[in-house]
Amino acid sequence: MVQIILASASPSRLRLLESVGITPSILVSGVDEDASEFESLSPAELVIALAILKAHTVKGKAPVNSLVIGCDSTFEFEGKSLGKPVTKTKAIERCKQLSGKTGYLHTGHCLIDLRQEIELSERSTAKVQFAQMTDAEIIDYVDSDEPLNVAGGFTLDGLSAPFITKIEGDPSGIIGLSLPLLRKMIISLGYSWPELKNK
Repeated sequence: MVQIILASASPSRLRLLESVGITPSILVSGVDEDASEFESLSPAELVIALAILKAHTVKGKAPVNSLVIGCDSTFEFEGKSLGKPVTKTKAIERCKQLSGKTGYLHTGHCLIDLRQEIELSERSTAKVQFAQMTDAEIIDYVDSDEPLNVAGGFTLDGLSAPFITKIEGDPSGIIGLSLPLLRKMIISLGYSWPELKNK
């Protein structure tokens, strides 16, 4: 049986895989996503570079018959990459910035098949439109601490869901791991989707 290794500490990515019957082993990469060497990359390039780096960081600790999945997400707004706000002040600023506006959530995926020694990388991008948020809504949301450690400062599957009025693209990609894209990558490696499930 194929062993899936998720190179991420993200609870959302784990939940997505578990929701379709896949229970991965977790190996956290510990990659510094804010390292200066990534500053020159566009948001779309950044997520691919970080996904590859995360997968490569853990592949040496993974069993030889495993598939390693590395992912990274960022939100592109007016051409700039908006990562995790980290502080409440920045999260409030971010909410005000995005209120009533539209941006693009990019998620990079790197899949390394250790048995066949094949590596694939792909990106999913979705357009996200936000409602106009009141100051009271913004304070209430930021006080939950949810936006502090998520790309763009929002989640489609959490407390900010009422403020997302429209998406164009794959919902799971916005959450952090595109399941349709993962399935396509798995099939291109010669596996079937049911092979990945923990029966």
